[in-house]
Amino acid sequence: MKMGLLHTGLLLLLFCSVYSYQFKSRAGYGLFVQDPELEWGRMETVIGEEMSPAPAPKAKIWKSASNSGSSTPEAKKFPEYVRVESSKYPKTAFKPEKGARPLPAWVKEMLLPPTVAPKSGIASGKAAVRPKLIEILCHVDRMYVRIRREIFKTKTAYKDLKLGKCPVNQGTKVHYYFLYLLKTDCGFKKENNVDYLSISNTLHYKPSSVIVREIPFDIPLQCKFPRNFHSYKIGFHPQLQGGTVYKALQPKSSVSLTPQDASGNEITGSKTYTLGQPMYFEAKRSDKTSKSGDQRMYINKCFMTASENPNSNLKYTVIDKYGCMVDGKMTDQSKFLSDSSKKIQKFSVGAFVFKDKLSSSSSSQQLYMHCAISMGKLTPTASSKACNYDPATKKWKELYGDDSVCTCCESSCPSGQSKASSNIVTSRSWKVGLSGNDGYADVDPRMKPFDADTFSWEDPDMAEHRDFLNYWEHDY
Repeated sequence: MKMGLLHTGLLLLLFCSVYSYQFKSRAGYGLFVQDPELEWGRMETVIGEEMSPAPAPKAKIWKSASNSGSSTPEAKKFPEYVRVESSKYPKTAFKPEKGARPLPAWVKEMLLPPTVAPKSGIASGKAAVRPKLIEILCHVDRMYVRIRREIFKTKTAYKDLKLGKCPVNQGTKVHYYFLYLLKTDCGFKKENNVDYLSISNTLHYKPSSVIVREIPFDIPLQCKFPRNFHSYKIGFHPQLQGGTVYKALQPKSSVSLTPQDASGNEITGSKTYTLGQPMYFEAKRSDKTSKSGDQRMYINKCFMTASENPNSNLKYTVIDKYGCMVDGKMTDQSKFLSDSSKKIQKFSVGAFVFKDKLSSSSSSQQLYMHCAISMGKLTPTASSKACNYDPATKKWKELYGDDSVCTCCESSCPSGQSKASSNIVTSRSWKVGLSGNDGYADVDPRMKPFDADTFSWEDPDMAEHRDFLNYWEHDY
């Protein structure tokens, strides 16, 4: 007898297990829970709590000081937030502006919706609610669908029922269930609209048997998640306090420093140089500030940084000592250039990058040029000059005047009188590429060949570059 009861219990347990797991083997993916009814109820509770509006704050009653027994009427109770579609209402009605104006009628209707009286039930009691044949639950990461089994006439209808590309993966005596996350490859379609986010799919039923007892159907399903653009809690009135705010005015510099190409045209767009390629610059004054022709522009100092801030710690000086092109001792591409007008000063610098800024993740560096510029007399002095280094004679030469003013470039040059007209001017940025591809440059490097008469390995200035030239891979 006991053995018979034991066998009966085991058979019942086996039947329940087969019934609960009959859809799991067909799905192969998706969510699987022990009780789909409990999971459905849990998600209904979660969604209901998230969608229910928060209660409005209680209105405060302010008592009058003149009459302690009276009070102002209770303020109208507004909902804490209202979901509205921005396409139906113009946003300009909520734009803050000076003064006061009446709200449009449609705003009042939106904030104070008319109360709807509850419908009176049937005298004998509430009417019987017809069960829904197909239900859908939408959440931020999943879509649940269930369909009543009574719709179908065959017991194996679940085999031909699909949500997009996914089959039924749960079932009870009453419902077939689709419990799937949105990341599952079921064919969920995501669409972004102005007022809502839409997730859609289609419920298919296509009987595969040779005979048909039910009509095939395709039912589109859609989840809408509204977008809340604005929320208003309580009104507020800012308290304005008088006073005076002082701000130092910095007049716009009358001198400009612009990068140029080899032909003297200003570079307006983005520009990337290759290493060693000459970069050209022009410093000039605007026409409105130009004075008589007895003046000349002088560049007292120039330095380059990897930051727009001229006070950056990482900097490299190319012009120093009140007009000495000190970088000309490193490369013959750095030099002052002559021009028809002495109110304009042009110069070139060989492109380089900062070693401390080298990075494997970046193919270029962004650089800035900062120059201290002043106007002075046409005749150069030791404190106002434009001196280039001549590697052939190993001497300094002034661009327009007497070379004797450049002798201090090897030591220190006097500052002269106060540079009242001197100011720091920063150029637009440019980039120096770390690759030798042709796409980085559209100007030839214009390399100057060595003169056989002046070139010598015994030259102490050239001996240190012997290994560099021997192992340099020429590609020109």
